[in-house]
Amino acid sequence: MELASSLKGQINPRLLAVSASGVRSFDAMVSSIPGVVKLTIGEPDLNTPEHVKSAANHSITNNDSHYAPQNGTEEFRQAVVNYIHRTRGLDYDPATEVVATIGATEAISSTFFSVLKPGDKIIIPTPEWSLYFPLAELAGAEPIQVDTSVDDFVLTPEHLEQVLEEHGESVKAILLNYPNNPTGREYPEEVLRGLAKVIEEHNLFCIADEIYSDLVYNGKHFSIANAIQDRTVLISGLSKSHAMTGYRLGYLCAPADLAAQINKMHSLMVTAVNDSAQAAGAEALNNGEMDPVESSKVYVERRDFLASALNEIGMPPVSPDGAFYLFAKIPASFGTDDLDFATRLAKEGKVGCVPGSYFGEGGKGYVRFSYAASMNTIQEAAKRLKAFVANN
Repeated sequence: MELASSLKGQINPRLLAVSASGVRSFDAMVSSIPGVVKLTIGEPDLNTPEHVKSAANHSITNNDSHYAPQNGTEEFRQAVVNYIHRTRGLDYDPATEVVATIGATEAISSTFFSVLKPGDKIIIPTPEWSLYFPLAELAGAEPIQVDTSVDDFVLTPEHLEQVLEEHGESVKAILLNYPNNPTGREYPEEVLRGLAKVIEEHNLFCIADEIYSDLVYNGKHFSIANAIQDRTVLISGLSKSHAMTGYRLGYLCAPADLAAQINKMHSLMVTAVNDSAQAAGAEALNNGEMDPVESSKVYVERRDFLASALNEIGMPPVSPDGAFYLFAKIPASFGTDDLDFATRLAKEGKVGCVPGSYFGEGGKGYVRFSYAASMNTIQEAAKRLKAFVANN
């Protein structure tokens, strides 16, 4: 069925102007190739821990099926507060400074639409998860992509200062995602404190997407909220740490007056998160501290195997500190077109990865491999990769 001809062209022009997710579209193309081995999507192949599933089942069995409070159940919000205090030493009021969301994705959406307005600019270091760019544009803001490849994929305070001087007072906010998707790079505490000083001096909002913070392999995660809590929206969730992608459960923490406005936007978009997901999330946060530790052991083994294979074939990856991605430079013999390389690798080599340019200016010439897949899948992908590169 086609839309009435008189209504064509009447859709929100901002929505028409943005593209669908390049990562998802490319994954769909890859998935259509017979016999392909995929290292495309960042979804853990591990199972949700049994004690977490039991909490969800208990919630369902006990008919916990009514509307939850818009900002989340009291149990889940308290679990978030306890977890944030335990892992970061930060204190938030569970009644006024925490919002349960439909994954970290919705937390980001609600925050962008609450903070940004037409004419604003938001700084987004790249390479970066591609979701942020269209969301900023839909809010009427201009995403300022900052290429961090020149900084070893970690934005420096000096580089941030330079960008701010160039773009002036129209910059409203900065988005930081770390450990980073797609590079796996973590921001050291001294860099974050330097960035915090610049952010404060220029009176910016800071939106910190810390969804991978429980999967840090080198050192301990430091949140920028520890330096500028009064201007930071801290966003995270359970999808990556506890293999709960399908539960669609995230959260954000922010100063009370800002959290109230984001909660208002959140409630207009989705009403509330379902009760059973929050029961599972509370169990994961309260009693699942070791779950991501055990998962990390699995991911490190996979990371090391795939990194070794990539180095052998002249595709050195960025050294990852966390998450579950390897961001690798495409071989010099293939030129610099990462989309062409990834397409050929999928169609000819039967291995799926994601072109780096989908992650912004800083990702050109690279491709992303997810090692959230099984070791058997990774081993087969490595074998095919070696053959593909050797034969071209």
